Amino acid sequence: MTPQKSRRAPVAFLVFAAHLAGESRAFASINSNRSFSHRLGKENNLIPQKVSLYSLEKSHIGQLPGRNAAITQLRAGAQSTIPPPDPPTSLALLKFYFPCLALWISGPLLSLVDTSFVGLSAKANALGGAGSAAQLAALGPATTFIDGSLYLFAFLNVATTNLYASALARGAATDKVVTNREGNVQKPGEGVVRTAAKTSLYSGIGLMLFLLGVARPLIALYIGPEAAASPGLLDSAHEYVKIRALSMPTSLLGGVLQAALLGAKDSVTPLVSILYSTIVNVSGDYLLVSKLGMGLKGAAIATLLAQLVGTAAMIGPARRRLLSKGSSLGLLPRWITKAAPDDIGARTFLKFAAPVLTLILGKISAFGFMTNAAAGLPGQPATLAAHQIALSLFFFASPFLEVISQTAQAFLPSYSILPTDGGKKGGSIDSSEWKRASERLVFRLERVGILVGAMMASVVGSIVAFLPGIVTKDAAVQTAVKPLAATLAAGVLLTAPVAVSEGALIARKQLSYLAGVYLTSTALLPPVLRKIRAGGGPVVQVW
Repeated sequence: MTPQKSRRAPVAFLVFAAHLAGESRAFASINSNRSFSHRLGKENNLIPQKVSLYSLEKSHIGQLPGRNAAITQLRAGAQSTIPPPDPPTSLALLKFYFPCLALWISGPLLSLVDTSFVGLSAKANALGGAGSAAQLAALGPATTFIDGSLYLFAFLNVATTNLYASALARGAATDKVVTNREGNVQKPGEGVVRTAAKTSLYSGIGLMLFLLGVARPLIALYIGPEAAASPGLLDSAHEYVKIRALSMPTSLLGGVLQAALLGAKDSVTPLVSILYSTIVNVSGDYLLVSKLGMGLKGAAIATLLAQLVGTAAMIGPARRRLLSKGSSLGLLPRWITKAAPDDIGARTFLKFAAPVLTLILGKISAFGFMTNAAAGLPGQPATLAAHQIALSLFFFASPFLEVISQTAQAFLPSYSILPTDGGKKGGSIDSSEWKRASERLVFRLERVGILVGAMMASVVGSIVAFLPGIVTKDAAVQTAVKPLAATLAAGVLLTAPVAVSEGALIARKQLSYLAGVYLTSTALLPPVLRKIRAGGGPVVQVW
């Protein structure tokens, strides 16, 4: 390949190629030999190992159709092999997928509601910060600032889903019984819920104080000196951020409760909470923005109230679903409540969450580098506008794929933790059989991911190639964005196996490897983008 051609290779493929290395790691064990599985089981005293009839019947394992024969043999005193959990049905996966998808897109929809009410209610010809254009110009960086802050703490949600799903699987595989201060038997994973809730609340308080203290100079730095000099723009954006900052503690708390419910394979309860939140947000925007003319301030108050109501609506059902009777979320310090330490402490929780934070920072950095490179290419502003359209469409498609990653994190841990409490009734465990069952589920999700990825790739690619008028009326921008159709579609398609592989690696706690992939790709991307920017593009090379 000539140097000129190599410069024209889509840079985003470097990122996806590096991430796809994670996919190969996720599935490498499918070809491992039986001796390794046997050695693994033997070292952990699992082969041969017997599992008690009590353990089998009390857990979710004993409630599955595939366990009936094993239970019958155990009752008769015969030797039996404990099979892995039955694979989830397609209906079970769909019941998890669609409510979870609604949760993923609810945040952007709330911001869109604010944008619509502000844009339609502000006076088009008003002077200064009261005009429609000025209000929308201020709302853009303000919502980006808030949404970016929340996304930065999304590692708490990922850690909660995985650790809680693992705790459920571990609780189903042991006879260990723990009681609370009321004498009631605790549910598996209560320690994860309490630690996650307390960590998220304290992190939210810290984030709130940070935003209240330094938001104004950070917004000014983000929008640049020229935009900051526009009458009323910086003041309006700062006021919006200050009001939304008050919801950070409850927003992060609601996020981890939602994540724990997803770990329990319950995606309906969070959806009901989001419904309440949406109703409050729309009603508040109508009253405060449209009727009372409060503009950005009214939109911020409506969203603040919506987030408070959404979290409040989730606390009660989450306590009933996740905690035993008499247990609390443990939001107060232990020196006040005199409660015993949980099995999953803050140090263990953050140790798991730290590599996940690396993933999130890697994604944010990659898109930031791409935008910076696109901004330095010739043909502005059409070039940057074309890049922004492609980026927005990519973000539109991403939730449909990220939800499959969330599905993997919720369903895979039950195959990773083998029963370890038996040995008295004749049952044995074949660890290689459990591993194969896990691999079959991963490949099943992989096929679903590629199918959904192909559908979303065809949608966004068709919009850019044939219907650019849907997203812009500017003829120059339409011309600039059309060459991005193929690379954008390919990027979305490649994101599908990457997302599923991320979910599988996180579920298996191979976090160091996954973090290394993102660190490597993030380090390799900027030099290539700088070379493209110095060479003058075109913008398709950035993608």
